[in-house]
Amino acid sequence: MKKKGFSYLKAITAVDYKDHLEAVYILYDVKGKRQEVLKVILPSENPEIQTILKVYPAADWFERELYEMFGIMVTGRQIRKLLLEEWNGVDAPLRKSFVWGAQYKKVR
Repeated sequence: MKKKGFSYLKAITAVDYKDHLEAVYILYDVKGKRQEVLKVILPSENPEIQTILKVYPAADWFERELYEMFGIMVTGRQIRKLLLEEWNGVDAPLRKSFVWGAQYKKVR
Protein backbone atom coordinates (compact mmCIF):
# COMPACT_ATOMS: atom_id res chain seq x y z
CA MET A 1 0.00 0.00 0.00
CA LYS A 2 2.89 2.34 0.72
CA LYS A 3 4.15 1.82 -2.86
CA LYS A 4 0.69 2.82 -4.08
CA GLY A 5 1.02 6.21 -2.35
CA PHE A 6 -0.60 5.44 1.00
CA SER A 7 2.26 6.90 3.02
CA TYR A 8 0.29 7.97 6.11
CA LEU A 9 -1.08 5.55 8.71
CA LYS A 10 -4.09 7.23 10.31
CA ALA A 11 -5.06 4.48 12.72
CA ILE A 12 -5.14 0.82 13.61
CA THR A 13 -7.94 -0.52 15.74
CA ALA A 14 -9.95 -3.69 16.14
CA VAL A 15 -13.56 -4.80 16.29
CA ASP A 16 -14.80 -7.73 18.37
CA TYR A 17 -17.64 -9.64 16.70
CA LYS A 18 -17.66 -12.35 19.42
CA ASP A 19 -17.00 -15.18 16.91
CA HIS A 20 -13.98 -13.39 15.38
CA LEU A 21 -11.96 -10.18 15.55
CA GLU A 22 -11.06 -7.74 12.82
CA ALA A 23 -7.92 -5.63 12.85
CA VAL A 24 -8.70 -2.41 10.95
CA TYR A 25 -5.98 -0.35 9.28
CA ILE A 26 -6.78 3.15 7.99
CA LEU A 27 -4.25 4.45 5.45
CA TYR A 28 -4.16 7.80 3.70
CA ASP A 29 -2.62 9.00 0.44
CA VAL A 30 -1.71 12.64 1.13
CA LYS A 31 -0.97 13.56 -2.50
CA GLY A 32 -3.99 11.84 -4.01
CA LYS A 33 -6.24 12.70 -1.06
CA ARG A 34 -7.55 9.13 -0.87
CA GLN A 35 -8.21 6.91 2.10
CA GLU A 36 -8.16 3.12 2.22
CA VAL A 37 -9.46 0.86 4.98
CA LEU A 38 -7.97 -2.62 5.25
CA LYS A 39 -9.47 -5.31 7.47
CA VAL A 40 -7.80 -8.50 8.65
CA ILE A 41 -10.06 -11.22 10.05
CA LEU A 42 -8.59 -12.97 13.11
CA PRO A 43 -9.86 -15.81 15.30
CA SER A 44 -11.23 -14.90 18.73
CA GLU A 45 -8.97 -17.47 20.38
CA ASN A 46 -5.27 -16.58 20.29
CA PRO A 47 -5.48 -13.81 17.68
CA GLU A 48 -2.11 -12.93 16.17
CA ILE A 49 -0.95 -10.46 13.54
CA GLN A 50 2.43 -9.41 12.12
CA THR A 51 3.78 -5.95 12.96
CA ILE A 52 3.93 -3.22 10.31
CA LEU A 53 6.26 -1.07 12.39
CA LYS A 54 9.12 -1.13 9.85
CA VAL A 55 6.82 0.08 7.06
CA TYR A 56 4.76 2.53 9.15
CA PRO A 57 6.63 3.69 12.30
CA ALA A 58 3.40 5.36 13.50
CA ALA A 59 2.05 1.85 14.14
CA ASP A 60 3.88 1.69 17.49
CA TRP A 61 1.11 2.94 19.80
CA PHE A 62 -1.66 1.43 17.73
CA GLU A 63 -0.08 -2.03 17.94
CA ARG A 64 0.33 -1.65 21.71
CA GLU A 65 -3.38 -0.91 21.94
CA LEU A 66 -4.21 -3.97 19.84
CA TYR A 67 -2.28 -6.10 22.31
CA GLU A 68 -3.53 -4.65 25.60
CA MET A 69 -7.04 -3.57 24.74
CA PHE A 70 -8.04 -6.40 22.39
CA GLY A 71 -5.59 -9.17 23.29
CA ILE A 72 -4.21 -9.39 19.75
CA MET A 73 -0.61 -10.62 19.81
CA VAL A 74 1.56 -8.55 17.48
CA THR A 75 4.49 -10.68 16.33
CA GLY A 76 7.83 -9.37 15.15
CA ARG A 77 8.18 -6.71 17.83
CA GLN A 78 8.47 -6.22 21.56
CA ILE A 79 5.37 -4.81 23.20
CA ARG A 80 5.80 -2.33 26.04
CA LYS A 81 2.76 -2.10 28.30
CA LEU A 82 0.40 0.87 28.18
CA LEU A 83 -1.69 -0.09 31.18
CA LEU A 84 -0.50 0.14 34.77
CA GLU A 85 1.89 -2.56 35.93
CA GLU A 86 -0.65 -3.38 38.66
CA TRP A 87 -3.19 -4.34 35.99
CA ASN A 88 -3.77 -8.06 36.33
CA GLY A 89 -6.66 -8.45 33.90
CA VAL A 90 -7.07 -11.87 32.39
CA ASP A 91 -8.93 -10.58 29.34
CA ALA A 92 -8.53 -7.45 27.24
CA PRO A 93 -10.83 -4.58 28.31
CA LEU A 94 -12.25 -3.84 24.85
CA ARG A 95 -13.31 -7.42 24.17
CA LYS A 96 -17.00 -8.22 24.54
CA SER A 97 -16.12 -11.07 26.87
CA PHE A 98 -14.50 -8.69 29.38
CA VAL A 99 -16.38 -8.28 32.69
CA TRP A 100 -15.62 -4.96 34.37
CA GLY A 101 -14.81 -5.23 38.06
CA ALA A 102 -14.38 -8.96 38.08
CA GLN A 103 -10.86 -9.26 36.70
CA TYR A 104 -8.77 -6.48 38.17
CA LYS A 105 -7.90 -5.01 41.51
CA LYS A 106 -8.49 -1.39 42.34
CA VAL A 107 -5.35 0.71 42.03
CA ARG A 108 -4.89 3.96 43.92
